[in-house]
Formats: sequence, C-alpha cells, structure tokens
Amino acid sequence: MDPETEPDALFGLSELLDAAPERPGPDAAPERPGPDAAPVRSRPDAGGSDLGAARAGGGLLDVREIHAEPAAALSPRGRQVIARFPGARLVEVASHWNIPHLHGNEGRAERWVRVKRQTLVLGVRKSLTVRPNGRSADWIAPGASNGCAMSCAYCYVPRRKGYANPITVFTNIGDVTGAIGRHVAGLGPKPEPNQCDAERWVYDVGENGDCSVDALISDNTADLVRAFRDWPTAMASFATKYVNRELLELDPRGSTRVRFSLMPPGDSRLLDVRTSPVAERIAAAGDFLDAGYEVHFNLSPVVLRPGWEADWAELLRQLDDVLPAAVKAQAAAEVIMLTHNRQLHEVNLRWHPRAEEALWRPDLQQVKRSQNGALNVRYADDVKREGVRALTELIAAHAPWLRVRYAF
Repeated sequence: MDPETEPDALFGLSELLDAAPERPGPDAAPERPGPDAAPVRSRPDAGGSDLGAARAGGGLLDVREIHAEPAAALSPRGRQVIARFPGARLVEVASHWNIPHLHGNEGRAERWVRVKRQTLVLGVRKSLTVRPNGRSADWIAPGASNGCAMSCAYCYVPRRKGYANPITVFTNIGDVTGAIGRHVAGLGPKPEPNQCDAERWVYDVGENGDCSVDALISDNTADLVRAFRDWPTAMASFATKYVNRELLELDPRGSTRVRFSLMPPGDSRLLDVRTSPVAERIAAAGDFLDAGYEVHFNLSPVVLRPGWEADWAELLRQLDDVLPAAVKAQAAAEVIMLTHNRQLHEVNLRWHPRAEEALWRPDLQQVKRSQNGALNVRYADDVKREGVRALTELIAAHAPWLRVRYAF
C-alpha cells in the first residue's frame, strides 16, 4: 500500500484474539458488540511484512491487511478469519462498501492482483433478499461473500466494486442461512420440473464470489453446505474455477451442486488468471461426485476468436476421454457467451492488455442492458446465435452425453 494513502491501523488486537474461539461452530449466532465490548485492535507488529503472513491455497492468498467493520471483527466468524491470518494488519472501516483507497480508486488498477492476494474485507451483510433467477438456478441466495482472490479478466463483480476487488467475507453467516431457510420453508416442494432441476429448488449461493476459495478463509461455505443437507426440497449451487479438496470432507449428501467452469486451456491461461488449471478441474469431477456433490459444468465464457471452434472441440473430446461414466451420467452444462463491459475493458488495459485483444471485439459486439440494469457489451445477436449453434453442435458430436441446461 502506498504510504501516503495508508489508513491508520486500529490500536492493538490482542484482547480480541485472546478471547476468540479457534473455530466457531456452524450454528454460532452472529455476535453484536455491546457497549462494554473490547475495542477492535491490530497487533503492533503487523505491518504487512512476510513474518507471520498467512498463506493459503498454494500462494493464492497472502493476507497482509484485513479491513473490518467493528461488528464484523467482533463476531465469531470475524474472529475466526482474523485468527487464521495472524500476521495481517487490521484496519477499521465504517462500511465494507465504502473503502476509498480500494473501491473506485483508479490508481489501484496496476495493483489488481496484489490487492486480491493481500487484502481481505470483513463486513456484516445487510440485504438478505432472495431473488428469482430461472437460468442457472431458480433463486439467487444472499451471498456469504463478495469478490474473489482470482483475477479472471472478464469477471463482472469488479464492475460493482470499483477498481480493486478483494474478497469481502460476510461474518453474519447465521443471518444468511436463516434467510435462505425461511425462503425454502415458504416455497414448499417444487411443483414441477424445470431446467434448473427436476425435483428441488436450486439456490445459487456464490453469485458474486467463488465458494471454493471462500472456504480457504472461513467456514462460511461449510455452513452453507451443511444447511442445505437439512432442506430436502432445496439444493445449493455454485460455480468454481478453483479446486479446493477440503470441500470433499463436507458430506453434502447430494444437496450441493458444484459447477466447474471450463474453457479451452489456451483461453484459460490468458483469461483465467490465478485459477486452477482446466485439466485439474476436469480431473476433480469424479472425486467431487464420489464425495456426494452433484457435478455440472459451466462452459463459459465462450470467447469468439480465430480457431475457437477447434479448441472447444478438443476440450470436449478431453471431457469424453477423461470423465468417469458416473460423472457423465448425471452431468449437465450451461453455455454462456462472453459479456464484457467498457469500464472493465479500460481497467484491464492497465494490468492485462493482452486479454483485451480477445475480449474487446467492437466488430462483433453490441451494447446491451443486463438484467441488473448495467450497460454491457455482448456479441451481436446474429454472432451470438451462430456461436451458440456451433458450440451445441460440437457438444453433440464430441460429448453427446452432456445435456445443455441452457445457453445464452
């Protein structure tokens, strides 16, 4: 962090950590600090040095700073995160959405990856609304996080958070699971099959993050998986580009769908920055199925460029060759054509301009307003229609067992 923009650290955190439970249980209620609560503190020797810096996921995270709302830091889940990264400097913020030197700071564009690797934010989620979807899932659940440590050049989440996009962990996980549980109970059984699922209501629990990476930081993902085990009419669903084998120990009992996102390896090396290799994601599918997950695939984003059809055909042949028969028997896919955004294009030009050679194609793209009201750039209607047709024909030819749940 630049010294001239560095915020003041909170004064010491030792009392908080001394009192912190090492691993709060999944049913722990969110804790609200009372008038006599100990002040949130940061350790005097935590200044972002390598000493004591906690690393997770093979270097994916090297947390040096934790920006925290006081209520979030004092909650059981907040204390768990702080204890997991003992070398991090803790900084108080009034709102997880309003951190001026992170959100909307154009000067952070060149430090895009460093911010994702070295910074966490702790906040209390205020909105607990369950929203209808109808594509990937029946419903979008209130997420337990926002942001990601990976750096996919096409990611839509940074458009909502400004130029820097570290993970925000919402510490009131009990409020999140409670809201989902009430919604599930209010719906009752699913009356008829649809393309989301034949029997259960599907809730996307990772719309604005990656639950596999979140599990490196806290027990939020584990709590969501455990909660859905108790709701026979509902299923959790999340897409991931990171293979976290710790999730194999959670015993989902068929109530969580993992969607491994796939694209040709060449595209992934260019665009899926800091993610697990595509071959590793494919190889993990059988293990996740054996562990009790439903395993689907996201073929996304589909980036149209010279030679794209041959590369997708090769990927589909790899799926057909490598995947166990049991995975193929229950697999389904979502096909998602690239959506881009001018603001993100301008940010990418500052840290990863090579990606924009593939992503920014004004000759093929048109402006379109998304469901959330944002103006984005998508392939022109005729280009997109032809791309979907070509890819679905490739699937039929090379992986005919792969049911396409939807394509857009």
